[in-house]
Amino acid sequence: MINTRAMPTTQTAITGVSPPIPAGQEIRTRQCRGTEQIPQAVSAFIDAVNRHDEQAFLDTFTIDGFVDDFGRSFRGRQAIKTWSDREFIGARGVLRPEETAVAEGTVTVTGDWRSTHANGRSRFVFQVAGDLIASMTIREG
Repeated sequence: MINTRAMPTTQTAITGVSPPIPAGQEIRTRQCRGTEQIPQAVSAFIDAVNRHDEQAFLDTFTIDGFVDDFGRSFRGRQAIKTWSDREFIGARGVLRPEETAVAEGTVTVTGDWRSTHANGRSRFVFQVAGDLIASMTIREG
């Protein structure tokens, strides 16, 4: 079940990364093809990825946002772009969400990932800061 309200969090923000959504603050959501409602920031991310729209993809992240792809970190939009050019948008990736969950400012999307770089069920864990993504961690789903 999706909880569209941020819950109190005990996590401390990583220095230099935009803070998570404050406890009790509404998270804007919308229906995203075939999934339960997920926050707008993550929905926009999925739409941009599936359209292979590099600029829209990059614009879903905070300026200081980061990607952790199986333990490899890429901080800032330029580093994310360089990684994505080879392994994400540049690899013509498509994410088909199968499960979503929202809890304590964290959005988890598990689904089928297909690209010219890698394929398989993957879990994407997002920290959302307002209408942007502060971080995305990718692991096997």
